[in-house]
Amino acid sequence: MTRTVLVPHDRLAGWVERFSARHGEPVVAREGAEVTLTAPDGAVASYEEVPPPEDFGIVLVRRGGYAVGSVEGGALAAHKTGTRYVQGQTKAGGWSQQRYARRRANQADALVEACAEVVRRIVPEGSLVFGGGDRPLFAAVLEQCDGRTPLVPAQRWLEVGDPKFVTLQKAVVDARAYEVRLNALA
Repeated sequence: MTRTVLVPHDRLAGWVERFSARHGEPVVAREGAEVTLTAPDGAVASYEEVPPPEDFGIVLVRRGGYAVGSVEGGALAAHKTGTRYVQGQTKAGGWSQQRYARRRANQADALVEACAEVVRRIVPEGSLVFGGGDRPLFAAVLEQCDGRTPLVPAQRWLEVGDPKFVTLQKAVVDARAYEVRLNALA
């Protein structure tokens, strides 16, 4: 069984030292950008040794709010957070349920448009963009940013809570972190 941990890019050397202290001096194998550490006790850790991105955008969106940031040189250069009410599901049936569903859809559309407007204003055209929160809402936000050089969604999806400024700051660190895959022993 394997698990993945995010190791901040500036802490990788210390993480490898602690891995060695816990499991013994590992054998290091490199194949392209892939680095594999195999310890004497059978613990294995692997990660891609690629430089973390320096400039990118972050779009965190969930029903009820959003946080958008532009990262330059590895630091948050511009940001905006906002909230929009999106009603939860209701147990009512029939006509009322349909009316509430239409209202929720309209509220979600308003959230997407507000977030997309901020993205158009803050994130440079053609940027790599890390997303987090609600995947369908994130896709809708990127779709709303038409008429520009397309934004490039990053492969890594950021697991986040409520999109607030603190969450955005953590997302910058997570976007630049190494994904280290560990076996059950590690």
